[in-house]
Amino acid sequence: MGSQTNAPLPDGLALGGYRILKKIASGGFSIVYLAEDDAGERFAIKEYLPSTLVRRKPGELSPTIATENVATYRNGLKCFFEEGRALARILHPNVVRVLNFFRANDTVYMVMAYEQGRSLQELILRNRGRDAGSRGREPRVVIAERHIRRVFNQVMNGLREVHTNRLLHLDLKPANVYLRLDGSPMLLDFGAARQTLSSDAPKLFPMYTPGFAAPELYRKAQQLGPWTDVYGLGASMFACMMGAPPQASDQRELNDRMGELFALLEKSYSKHLVDTVAWCLKLNPLERPQSVFALQRALRAGAPDPDVEPADERGAGLGRWLDTIAGRITGRRRQSDEPISLDP
Repeated sequence: MGSQTNAPLPDGLALGGYRILKKIASGGFSIVYLAEDDAGERFAIKEYLPSTLVRRKPGELSPTIATENVATYRNGLKCFFEEGRALARILHPNVVRVLNFFRANDTVYMVMAYEQGRSLQELILRNRGRDAGSRGREPRVVIAERHIRRVFNQVMNGLREVHTNRLLHLDLKPANVYLRLDGSPMLLDFGAARQTLSSDAPKLFPMYTPGFAAPELYRKAQQLGPWTDVYGLGASMFACMMGAPPQASDQRELNDRMGELFALLEKSYSKHLVDTVAWCLKLNPLERPQSVFALQRALRAGAPDPDVEPADERGAGLGRWLDTIAGRITGRRRQSDEPISLDP
């Protein structure tokens, strides 16, 4: 993933009816700020700023775009704006809420609700560090199976809503699952505009995350669909169990070592959960669950839990419909004890 090389906007800057308080996150694709409105309510604002296409020096507000990058930049800008508009229509407790989006400084900004909590990635790292002494011996439980099932059941509720709107996430990983203070998860940082950019400009850094990216994301002109996000779900559950990402899918196609890791996980987790994760991580997209509903139904069937809400039966027909779509795309954020941020 690329790193952000551009200067952030200055603290205290008035922008689109908000005041920038500070930068809270950045990546090769964007910068995220903590901001507040005139009433003192706080928000997270994501600025489209792909560092491989533009330059912005300290004290400047608008980026400088090289002539050869203008077309690619504007195409990504258009997609980023359209994704913000699409996400603003989604009202679901397990999907980050886009409240506003606006143009300024020759770029686009997404305004999101301020949330407190931490990412699932932070929880994994904390628990993995606690059990570091077990490395090399029989694995310990990194995150309890009951917790994995509960969190991902809710994550899949949100992702089904995203797919209903003919959008894909394309960057599912623990860093993009945000746990509120009450433990409820929320999907962040959708990968749509990045996918558009990577297909439009080969010189850009790859925007997928190795280990969590399905093999079809490594190839141009490959059909993407709900099955692509299913791979990311499986990889994220695997990380919760192993404490590390699965083997990158492009490496697996040369020498797949996942079988021995699945066998190792069966010493700490149920065979049903391990088998379900392995199903999600099939290299052939046709061999994976073809919809999030199909995966969710399988995950629930293996471990009835009174704390897991019953399946929404309207999803049955939706699941069949999702099996056939190759959706569009979508964008969004990440964070820790601070407001929501995105790891572009």
